[in-house]
Amino acid sequence: MSSSPAPLRRNRLYEQVVRELLTWASAAGLGPGDRLPAERELAASLGVSRATLAQALVALEVTGVVAVRHGDGTVLLLPPRTESVLAALNARREDLGDVIEAREALEVRLAALAARRRTAADLGEIDAALAAMTADVDTGGRGVDGDERFHAAVTAAGHSALLARFMAEISDRVRESRIESLAQEGRPHRSLDGHRAIAEAVRAGDEQAAAAAMAAHIRMVSDVPLLGGGQPGS
Repeated sequence: MSSSPAPLRRNRLYEQVVRELLTWASAAGLGPGDRLPAERELAASLGVSRATLAQALVALEVTGVVAVRHGDGTVLLLPPRTESVLAALNARREDLGDVIEAREALEVRLAALAARRRTAADLGEIDAALAAMTADVDTGGRGVDGDERFHAAVTAAGHSALLARFMAEISDRVRESRIESLAQEGRPHRSLDGHRAIAEAVRAGDEQAAAAAMAAHIRMVSDVPLLGGGQPGS
């Protein structure tokens, strides 16, 4: 691998770290499939804190430029084009509020419908999603895939084709906010607790409790300062 990126003269906002990191990656000839150096090494080379670097990596992950794989490091998925990445981040900030409102409207209702309409097969898939997320989180992962599977299982258990279609339309934006939310310290365990509360209410057939648990969960995971610019998000 090429020499490390030049140190930044002072700590900067994560957008500036994104710019510096992508400029270095491009100059180093890195492309799809290449692995970035370890976070500790990158942070030291750039002269920023690991927290600031982590924000930059999350920004790259939500825009699909890298994949952060538990136990395997950070791998480039797309060519490191700086301006297009920053433009994509700005676009996501602009529509995040609308996505959150849509989640609150759709998923709270779907949770109530799931409590009323769930089948044994639906409950089995909800349990399987919880188990997958638990296993990932317990081994140090963030549980992103299990989280996504859980919400998909609750949506399916609502047995509303139209609401499910609406959820599918915002699924990419929801995943972006989910990635950032679960990247925050302590968030995976708290999210898992929220999922368990929703699952218990759905299993009990308690529509009101299921809706309340989903609403509380969305409020809890809505702190996404990176994409939301410090405002509540999804």
